[in-house]
Amino acid sequence: MPQGPMPEFSTSVKLKYVKLGYQYLVNHFLSLLLIPIMAIITVELLQMGPEEILNVWKSLHFDLAQVLCSSFVVIFISTVYFMSKPRTVYLVDYSCYKPPVTCRVPFATFMEYSRLFLNDKPKRVEFQMRILERSGLGEETCLPPAIHYIPPTPTMDEARSEAQMVIFSAMDDLFKKTGIMPKDINILIYSL
Repeated sequence: MPQGPMPEFSTSVKLKYVKLGYQYLVNHFLSLLLIPIMAIITVELLQMGPEEILNVWKSLHFDLAQVLCSSFVVIFISTVYFMSKPRTVYLVDYSCYKPPVTCRVPFATFMEYSRLFLNDKPKRVEFQMRILERSGLGEETCLPPAIHYIPPTPTMDEARSEAQMVIFSAMDDLFKKTGIMPKDINILIYSL
């Protein structure tokens, strides 16, 4: 019987999920092996009566060699289990975004822009000036590129590109500093 060509497994099966399943099996092999054994022992104990369990306990005679061998096996299995368990790594480092020089806005420029856009609302301009004086912001304060345009263009696309610029550049700097690959990270906590 003539057979057709072999199927292309890379397109027919999501190999990513096969790899994840294999990693799960390897990482939890000892647990997956011990669960059925413990279940069988529990079922056997539940089927026995209290008298039978007491008779089995009394019939066990332990000498020093059996106790030492049993202890060694338990310690060995525990050691293998804890050594094979993937370690939790906490990355305790930080990276701050440093915007380009083109994003810097001195007070005078910011106030000039405010006067242009709020020319009919002098109280708002005065309020912004008081905020700037008391906020502790310096002459090196930066604003997003969308605010530099006259008139400003605060759109969702500009906001998205600003967020990508800030987050990705900070993350790239952090990865470069620590030498960790992005695929090695399970959880990421960040603050904007």
